[in-house]
Amino acid sequence: MDRLHYFIRRLLLVIPTFLVITMVCFGISQLVPGGPVEQMTRQMLGAQGEGGPMTASGPAISDEQREAIRQHFEFDKPFLVRYWNWLVRDRVGMLKRSTRFQRPAWDVIRSRLPVSLVFGISGFLLTYLICVPLGIAKALRHGGPFDLFSSLLVFVGYAIPAFAFGMLLKMLFCGTVEGLWDIFPVGGFQSDDFAVLPFRDQVKDIFLHMFLPVLCYVIGSFAVLTLLMKNSLLEQIGADYVRTVYAKGGSSARAIWGHALRNALIPIATGFGGIFTVMFAGSVIIETLFDIPGMGLLGLEAIVSRDYAVFMGVLALTSILGLVGNIFSDFCYILIDPRIDFNR
Repeated sequence: MDRLHYFIRRLLLVIPTFLVITMVCFGISQLVPGGPVEQMTRQMLGAQGEGGPMTASGPAISDEQREAIRQHFEFDKPFLVRYWNWLVRDRVGMLKRSTRFQRPAWDVIRSRLPVSLVFGISGFLLTYLICVPLGIAKALRHGGPFDLFSSLLVFVGYAIPAFAFGMLLKMLFCGTVEGLWDIFPVGGFQSDDFAVLPFRDQVKDIFLHMFLPVLCYVIGSFAVLTLLMKNSLLEQIGADYVRTVYAKGGSSARAIWGHALRNALIPIATGFGGIFTVMFAGSVIIETLFDIPGMGLLGLEAIVSRDYAVFMGVLALTSILGLVGNIFSDFCYILIDPRIDFNR
């Protein structure tokens, strides 16, 4: 019952936390120059050309026109009123019209979700499916040839920046350099004839397009997760309760797999909540390098183009999923170790 109360409190805290995050970011976006008012003003000045009123420095718009623009974007209203309209009337900004795409923000975000889900889920699962077993193997063979050789590969992969590794992969396997392999597409998420391909070929096409980007994403968190798993398991193997298992005649398999491993997974569970934000997991640099139309690239484009409707929509969705993901991580703690008491 105490745990139930804890999770209820955490869920209730999501609401004020979300309000604070979005209110601060909403206020900052209203203050940054180059917003929708300035963009529409520039568009009107460009449209007027020689036919509109002129000043010594060029075309001009009247004060009435400028005020009409401010009213159109509700900049004539108090800050809290604008935020309330964004939160309630516009459904956390999802119904607000994008100044760049001329569509509601949710339509723009929804069009990028399938790409980001494929990229994020595959990268998330591969990271854990590779790094956790590798960390366990390194801990069980600590100091041996396998541990030393794998450590060399881990640190080399960690030392190479993801964008440099991606460029190297494109040079080697995308046919960008004459005489080298031409196995994978240079970029994009799917081929131009994707719609007419059979389902089996569609799966193969997406696999070929996403293999190199996902590989770059996995390399980025490869070393940290692998070494965290190894060090956590080594720490548990050296704990008193494991020595007690040996003292009672328990086998190594029982001591390690039945006791030490479960406790060693507790630090790893910190990242389990990331499954809720996998759609935003893609690196902006990787998406730019491989021309992947994902959520990371969309957020960057929204900031650069001052498309605050899309930016705030992405921020709202990320905040909600991130907060829920943290609660999910705590739930995973309890599944791994029921002795954990959050009320202490």
